[in-house]
Amino acid sequence: MSPVPLDVSFCVVVTSGRDLLAACLDAIARELAAAPDLRAEVLVLDNASEDGSRGVAQEHPVVDEVVALERRRGKAENDSDLLDRARGRHALLLNEDSELRPGAVRALIAALDADPSAATAGARLLRPDGTPQPSAWRFPGLLTGIAGALLLHRRVTVQSTGDDVRRVDWAQSACLLVRTDAARAVGFLDPRFFVYSDEVDFARRLADAGWHALYVPTAVCVHHEQLSTGAVPERRIVEMARNRDLYLRVHHGRATALVLRVLTAWPYLLRALAAVALPGHEPRRHLAHVRAALRPGRGEGLREAAEAFNRARDAAR
Repeated sequence: MSPVPLDVSFCVVVTSGRDLLAACLDAIARELAAAPDLRAEVLVLDNASEDGSRGVAQEHPVVDEVVALERRRGKAENDSDLLDRARGRHALLLNEDSELRPGAVRALIAALDADPSAATAGARLLRPDGTPQPSAWRFPGLLTGIAGALLLHRRVTVQSTGDDVRRVDWAQSACLLVRTDAARAVGFLDPRFFVYSDEVDFARRLADAGWHALYVPTAVCVHHEQLSTGAVPERRIVEMARNRDLYLRVHHGRATALVLRVLTAWPYLLRALAAVALPGHEPRRHLAHVRAALRPGRGEGLREAAEAFNRARDAAR
């Protein structure tokens, strides 16, 4: 007799974020305590952290398995690893900087169970101060590029609006419930996307296979945005631009990707010019986005930072 499948596998990836990880795991524990009938497991992948994150995961009572890496990898590869290990019919992808609010998991599961054609369900993300963070969007393409150039991005592209469950193109993977059978059928996430655009490509391939995504506003998660820290996070900007360009080349072709480089750079250039004219504003960050959008193959991103980390670790052994 085959075992009864689990309802959900919590899949958490941590990269040197021990305090955030502790808060993430505590929130999972509260969710499970409030839903004792929920059959679940908690998997944590430690992405070669050096701040004690692995120990936090190993010692937390809610965690069932810790995957400890000695070399740092990209987000798509790590999420795929956990999805492949997951024994639940659903898997909840979480970053270590994601903190579930009460009832979020139940709401996400209910949304997927009510829509057999939905492969993913994304939560409503909040910043730590409680303000909403956009968390679902239209697929990138000429329409979204033109909307961005006309400064209509929020009106045309952002889909995380309203108070009811709605169908969207893609939702952010900081808190994303995935139907594991659907994920397995399309081969999980593409490791070419080191960080950023990985979930967009994943949603696009699921859509091409006949699935769709949901936005579930009653499922709330605080997203602390650990990767956004730093005054001018050049590596993050480079990584975002190169993976956006990769997505466009893969799904729309090189010509469209070239046009989108210019359309994407334009609003950042406008913001940089405005920052020069306005007292107290700094154009540097906006100009970094302009350079990265126009020449996404230039510069060092988060992938190079991980490679340098791995080289240093290898040399120290």
